[in-house]
Amino acid sequence: MTDDAAESLIDRALRNVRVGWRDIARATPILRAGATRPDLPEGDADDIRRQMSECLEGRGGEVSARARAAALGETYLGLNRTGRKRFLKILAHDFDADNAAVEAAARGLTEADGAAARKTALVALRKAVESPRTRLLTQFNGLPEGVKFLVDLRAELRNFVGDDADLRGLERDLKGLLTSWFDVGFLDLRRITWDSPAALLEKLIAYESVHEIESWDDLKNRLGPDRRFFAFFHNRMPNEPLIFVEVALVDKVSTNVQQLLDEEAPVIDAESARAAIFYSISNAQKGLAGISFGSFLIKRVVDQLANEFGGVRIFATLSPIPGFMTWLGEAAEDLDSVLDGSDRDALRKAGQEIASADQLIDLLSSGGWHDEKPLAKALKRPLTRACARYLLHAKQHQGRARDRVANFHLNNGARVEALNWLADTSAKGMAQSAGMMVNYLYRLDRIESNHEAYRGKAEIAAASALRSLAKD
Repeated sequence: MTDDAAESLIDRALRNVRVGWRDIARATPILRAGATRPDLPEGDADDIRRQMSECLEGRGGEVSARARAAALGETYLGLNRTGRKRFLKILAHDFDADNAAVEAAARGLTEADGAAARKTALVALRKAVESPRTRLLTQFNGLPEGVKFLVDLRAELRNFVGDDADLRGLERDLKGLLTSWFDVGFLDLRRITWDSPAALLEKLIAYESVHEIESWDDLKNRLGPDRRFFAFFHNRMPNEPLIFVEVALVDKVSTNVQQLLDEEAPVIDAESARAAIFYSISNAQKGLAGISFGSFLIKRVVDQLANEFGGVRIFATLSPIPGFMTWLGEAAEDLDSVLDGSDRDALRKAGQEIASADQLIDLLSSGGWHDEKPLAKALKRPLTRACARYLLHAKQHQGRARDRVANFHLNNGARVEALNWLADTSAKGMAQSAGMMVNYLYRLDRIESNHEAYRGKAEIAAASALRSLAKD
């Protein structure tokens, strides 16, 4: 499903939330000014500030506090993009922590005399550091769908932040709240089947971000008897998957995603499977970006599959390589590092004279080159060699793998096992990685040691054949 379809699904849910919150707000008499205009012009800003201040004052007990929070949330949901950005700017700037109060509390701590005085001063400092905007955001936790609202609020906020220091601070506060609420200990692992509620299945179609689910038949195939589909849920968002993984139970390690997703392929007996292939992992909530629980999902699913299927001995992925073509465009500036003499000869025989990086990238960006067998054969050696170097040697900060999918699996304790040529010939696969995909292998007896070596020493576990390819 397209991004527009996913946004439509979210908008529909938010409209339902707005109606529900309107009912809560109107159940209790609340002093409010006139209706706020969608773009929140300056003339309406004071009403927003007043609503925020009233939420923080907490007058009238729990019912009134809930009604005020619902009214403020309803106001936000009624704004357009411009209005929402202005709303968040007010919240970020006008309801930040008081710097003078923080400095005074810090001085009080340093000047405190005795253990009792230091404890009192520390409490005062903690209170001063906590911003009013954080306390206000926490109030939404008590509303129906309030946690989901805050998750989507952060997703929207991340689009606005840019170089705005106030909005960056608000985003950090909100991320801190969500991180504490979405601790992995609070998450529930569920298997999703074709018998799961239709509303949930519709969300899976919308949220799939690796291999688009093209139809209900496609989804039904992915939920078949030789497949497993697992997701993490939170008890405050019981109908919203946070992250999900799709698994194929097969005879051996898969090397081509089109074959793996073929609806006409024969269904195998899951009890006879020897390998579990993780072929798609999708984060369903953009507002939870940077809050990691994917590693726990993989480990939980591996444990569950190992217990359910005694014959499964291989746990591996068939993964995209999303950053390869971008990196290749940079590396190919030194064309000799990508194409040696024999590569150029092979390409010449296939009808392609490559003399510059631009020519190589233009060729790979053109559609259909993989269907020309002589040309595809001539490109296989240099591109697989370059991709092996990318996966094993291209690094980002602290020595981590540059490729985000590689970094995810290596950090989880997997080993880079094998490259697969023309394993994903979809438009997306060709654009990201010239059609290549990679298998990451999860060996149960090596997961922890691989994880520690990668985290502690930035050492990448890889099969010897792949290491040799990277050196060629």
